[in-house]
Amino acid sequence: MIRLLVAAAVALTLSLLGTKVLISGLERRRIGQPIREDGPQGHMTKAGTPTMGGIAIVASAVLAWVVSDLSGVVYTRRGLLCMGAIALAGVVGLVDDSIKVFRERNLGLSKRAKTLGLLIVAVGFAVSMLAFTNVKTTLSFTRFDSPGIDLGNVGWAILAVAVIYAMTNAVNLTDGLDGLAAGSSIFAYAAYVVIAFWGFRHTNVYSDESFLDTAVVAASMLGACAGFLWWNAAPARIFMGDTGSLAIGAGLAALGLSTNTVLLLPLIGGVFVMETASVVLQIGSFRLFGRRIFRMAPLHHHFELGGWPETTVIIRLWIVAGLFTALALGLYYADFVSLPGVLD
Repeated sequence: MIRLLVAAAVALTLSLLGTKVLISGLERRRIGQPIREDGPQGHMTKAGTPTMGGIAIVASAVLAWVVSDLSGVVYTRRGLLCMGAIALAGVVGLVDDSIKVFRERNLGLSKRAKTLGLLIVAVGFAVSMLAFTNVKTTLSFTRFDSPGIDLGNVGWAILAVAVIYAMTNAVNLTDGLDGLAAGSSIFAYAAYVVIAFWGFRHTNVYSDESFLDTAVVAASMLGACAGFLWWNAAPARIFMGDTGSLAIGAGLAALGLSTNTVLLLPLIGGVFVMETASVVLQIGSFRLFGRRIFRMAPLHHHFELGGWPETTVIIRLWIVAGLFTALALGLYYADFVSLPGVLD
């Protein structure tokens, strides 16, 4: 428990201070975010706001995870791979952000190049997990044997790649309003702090003591996102950019895969799933029927164009994220107490 608190506190402090320093440095160099011309017109006033704030999130989380080990506990391969996925996905995002700001256009890496980068990270994570850890290769909801359908190494690797790719893009789509992605991520990472620590305390059910290190990774990202949100809350002083959104998405996917809760992940990241679904439905409806379902996708823009103030959209979606988290943790605990003998 102490290591969790240390990780969260160090990440929060580093992120608070580091983001402030990053803002000052980016403003001096006049490095700002280009804004999509086809987005809501109210967003044009945000042009020039410093971006690449995800650097502070990733750096703070990595450093907090490293320094959190005050008791001499050995870092685990599972924790290292989860943090590695976060850092490497952040690198892909950083390259994308750098192209945007230095070429002064909203399009960074091509879709093909960004996809290739994320696939390299995802495949590397999947193969490394199979080669260097004892991860269970089952399709799982709350634990490795629920429902416990064994996918085998190849099947699990394909699932892992798909989940990482989907989750990174889902968080990226959600990052369209000040603080929306960062605030929603705090709820999701808080859920994984609880899930991973609970798994560590009940290894007779969840089968792996390395869950403690996984919980520390989640706590580090929670603290880093919270510290960043201080500066990213509306009106944002800085945007996380793809550096932050891809790292956050990769982290959530890696935690879901490493804790055997991949089927629970869509609930834990419910807001991200909603945002992605709105884009899929919008594109599908327009291509099939020539009609749009939403005023604009992703979903947060639909509410904006419906007359909701930006802060109202953000806070209400945070509430939804909290409800999704509560539901996911409720189902997780309900499954635990349903097992024979665990409360004896």
